[in-house]
Amino acid sequence: MRKNIALLIFLLQAGFLFAQSGLKIAYIDMDYILENVPEYQEANNQLDAKVQKWRAEVEQKLNQVEQMKQALKQESPLLTKELIEEREDEIDYEVQQVVAYQQKRFGPQGDFITQKRQLIQPVQDQVFNAVQEYAIKRDFDYIFERSSDALMLFSADRHDISDQILKMIDRQSRTDRRENKGADIAEDTYKSVEKAKEDKAEEAQRERDRLTREKERENLIKDRERARDSARAARQAAFEARRQKLLEDRQRRRDSLDRVRNNKD
Repeated sequence: MRKNIALLIFLLQAGFLFAQSGLKIAYIDMDYILENVPEYQEANNQLDAKVQKWRAEVEQKLNQVEQMKQALKQESPLLTKELIEEREDEIDYEVQQVVAYQQKRFGPQGDFITQKRQLIQPVQDQVFNAVQEYAIKRDFDYIFERSSDALMLFSADRHDISDQILKMIDRQSRTDRRENKGADIAEDTYKSVEKAKEDKAEEAQRERDRLTREKERENLIKDRERARDSARAARQAAFEARRQKLLEDRQRRRDSLDRVRNNKD
C-alpha cells in the first residue's frame, strides 16, 4: 500500500512537471509484451515441460510408496513383528525421499525457481534493451512500466508503446535469425548434446540415488539384525545363567542328601 501511495504521489508530481515542461513520457505493459514474444513463450514451454516431467516423477514415487503400503497391509498377517517393522522403516524412508525430491525440484531454492530465472531473465533483458533503444531514438524523458503492482489511475492509449517495443524485438529477432542460421543449427546441436548430457547425468544420479537407498536399507536391516542378535544373545546368556544356577542348586541338594545318608550309616 505504501508503495502504491508513493507511486501515486510521484506520478502526480511528475504529471505537473510534464505539463509545465513538455517532457515526453510513455509506458509499457510488460505482461502484454512478454506474452507476445516468441522467445518468452518458448522458454515457458521448456519450463512447463520440465515441470510436467518432475511432477510425473513425484507421482510415480508416491505410487510406489502406496504400493508398498498396500503390499504390507496384505502380507502383514504372514509376517513376523520384526519383518513388519523392517517394511515400515523402509516405507518411512521412501516417504522421506519423496519429500526431499519435492523440495529439490519445487522448494524455495529448487530447480523450478533456478531454471525459471535462467530461462526468463534473457527475454526480460531483451525487452529492457529494446525500451532503452526506443527511448533514446525517440527522445523520451520517462518510460514507465504498467503492471499489477503499480497504481496507475489513468493512462491514455497514445502513451502506450508496448506494440512498438514488440515490433523492435520482432525485427531484431528476424535479423538475428537471418544472420545466424548456421549459429542456430549449431545451437540446436549444442542443445541436443546438452540435453543428452543432462538426461545421462539425471539417469546416473537416479542410479546413484538408487544405490544409496539400497545401501541405506541394507544398513538399516543389518542394524536391526545386530540389535536382534544382541537381544537374543542377552536372552541366551540369561537362560544359561538360570540353567547353571538350577544345576548348582540341584547338585547342592544331592550333596546334602548324600551327607545325611552317610551320617545315618
